[in-house]
Amino acid sequence: MRQLLPGAEPFTHDGSPTGVLLCHGFTGSPHSLRPWAEHLAARGHTVSLPLLPGHGTRWQDLQRTGWQDWYATVDRELRELSRRCERVFVCGMSMGGALALRLAARHGSAVSGLALVNPAITFPRLQGYALPVVRHLMPSTRGLISDIAKEGVEESGYERVPLHAAYSVRALFALVRGELAQVTQPLLLMHSRVDHVVPPSDSAAVLAAVSSADVTEHVLEASYHVATLDHDAERIFQETDAFITRLATRKTAP
Repeated sequence: MRQLLPGAEPFTHDGSPTGVLLCHGFTGSPHSLRPWAEHLAARGHTVSLPLLPGHGTRWQDLQRTGWQDWYATVDRELRELSRRCERVFVCGMSMGGALALRLAARHGSAVSGLALVNPAITFPRLQGYALPVVRHLMPSTRGLISDIAKEGVEESGYERVPLHAAYSVRALFALVRGELAQVTQPLLLMHSRVDHVVPPSDSAAVLAAVSSADVTEHVLEASYHVATLDHDAERIFQETDAFITRLATRKTAP
């Protein structure tokens, strides 16, 4: 097995009958969500933060994978958590938010709620038009990682974006946009005021298109895209735990 980047290892914790699945972003790794996962584990929840195929090693490995591989991993983890837990919540950041939304759309009541940070559901228009051709002419472009306002914090991920994989991301986003109306679960959506990777309009589009009746939105004023490693990280963790606790208590009340 190829050596992993620092912090890219998957994370699991066995806890209460409340399960939480966390989905990391494109070209990133579990490193960006590990503090979120560890906080939820410390609160007693059963937690799974998998490493998506092609991630956490070198960008060339990602070039040989696509959205079906990434989705299959989180789908499998959701099914495993559902087997062991009474209820399961799904968290996601960036592309991980798109994966989480697709899980909610397809699995219905097996997902008790969604907590999303800067979810991505669109692809830059100009680059998207060029991708079908450009991906055959050049293997990669500059990376997307470490969009963080906090000084001295770096995200563990790829410094290059493989274009075949990026083309697959574009297809995933189009698919998810078409499924948003099928998302009915309670939704906690937290997005940064300033994000150099995913435009805030993506979060607005999610809020406008889902069918969820229970929706909570928080604007993160002090963080960029990787908000789970940024100034608002603690707020994200606390809001997520409060959201899960409220819904888990409501579900089990007589």
